[in-house]
Amino acid sequence: MLTAFTGDQVRQAEHTLMALVPDGELMQRAAAGLAAVCARLLPGVYGSRVVLLVGGGDNGGDTLYAGARLAARGARVEAVLAGGKSHEGGLSALKKAGGRVIEAGQVGSPDLILDGLLGIGGRGGLREPYAALARIAAGSGSPVVAVDVPSGVDSSTGEVAGEAVKAQVTVTFGARKAGLLVDPGAARAGIVELVDIGLADHLPEPELTALTAADVAALLPVPGIESDKYRRGVVGVLAGSDRFAGAAVLAVGGAVRSGAGMVRFAGPGDAVHQVRARWPEAVTTLLQDDPVEEVGRVQAWVLGPGMGTDERARRIAAEVLGTDLPVIVDADALTIVSKDLQLLSRRAPTLITPHAGELGRLLGVDPGDVEARRIEHVRRAVEELGVTVLLKGSTTVVAEQGRPIRVNTTGTSWLATAGTGDVLSGISGTLLAAGLAPYDAGSAAAFLHGLAARKAAGGAPIAALDVAVSLPDVIRHLRTAANMEA
Repeated sequence: MLTAFTGDQVRQAEHTLMALVPDGELMQRAAAGLAAVCARLLPGVYGSRVVLLVGGGDNGGDTLYAGARLAARGARVEAVLAGGKSHEGGLSALKKAGGRVIEAGQVGSPDLILDGLLGIGGRGGLREPYAALARIAAGSGSPVVAVDVPSGVDSSTGEVAGEAVKAQVTVTFGARKAGLLVDPGAARAGIVELVDIGLADHLPEPELTALTAADVAALLPVPGIESDKYRRGVVGVLAGSDRFAGAAVLAVGGAVRSGAGMVRFAGPGDAVHQVRARWPEAVTTLLQDDPVEEVGRVQAWVLGPGMGTDERARRIAAEVLGTDLPVIVDADALTIVSKDLQLLSRRAPTLITPHAGELGRLLGVDPGDVEARRIEHVRRAVEELGVTVLLKGSTTVVAEQGRPIRVNTTGTSWLATAGTGDVLSGISGTLLAAGLAPYDAGSAAAFLHGLAARKAAGGAPIAALDVAVSLPDVIRHLRTAANMEA
């Protein structure tokens, strides 16, 4: 499992370790790791031109010492000193190795630019002259390596409050910073390279975690020789309407293709007809004014995709949320509960799966604020609503009271198409019905959903049903890889 920490957590660990090692040792470890990554990125160190954008703090010192190491290997290293002061030891080492100081107007288009303007203590958008240097780096056409964290990105939250550096690679020291995993910061970090400087034994519990393929493979239920459809989990899907029958097809597809023992679908006539045609495995019920219990025995409910928000839909939502069964609350059901939050006051496991707009309605805030400060708002939702929250978006996060926030690392921008969220709900329902807790079910479902989308897309547009169809191959690959590692 990947772990990530706030800037304050990392800073405290650094202070603890610095008291145990010789003065300047951590900076030299960081500089050595940074220089090694840069050397791999250059077409050849000898004769390459590298420009350092240097702030006045320790981050600037790391950058200068790394520049000195590259200069000693024959690179032409030049530094733009942005702050009123610079790290004396680092600047001296750079000059001694043959590096020199230049003005901002001389940056040009080097082979590599190192962003050493601000470190983990940076807050808010970049101010001048740092903002101007970020613009110069962006306009240079050169690859940019951020030192520890892209300048202008909040290392703890990923927030970007104004101008910020956009890097192709971020070399971070000692531990991953939470802001490197969460958008909008993650989008500016590029590929994150972690350099070990010895912090591991001094770090607290992580602020964020991210499941790996091995973690997900270990969570996925596997049928035994005595398994039957009921032991594997029966998912009830309440979705679709005469207008949005496709949502029912997609949610049922996500459940069927992710391994449910049985899927029971209930909905209006057109939705039932389409589900029967596409997924004959599903047991269907025409649900009009009948109570939901007429659908039959289920172990978890998927509630909401395309079901509408009329009086019939509100009755169904209230009935399902009044049971003691686990429930996935998605799409139209989220709109219904946003008007009556008491519906979420239940003891049974509950996973809500909003996008930013839906979470904004639940919390009474602007969706843009949710996108900009995802961690803040998902924490607030968990506290105020008392449920497990899977917030969908460019960075999907799963949060539960008393647990680290989980960040999903899979996916593709091609997922931004109608119906993919319905598939995700079906996958989550399968895992919840199989016995996983909402925190694990949501996290594993998001991981599988992202991998299936990548496989389906292959760099090209996809439809939501393509994601569902790709699920068995993705699960097979995960399990095969896990068995090989074991």
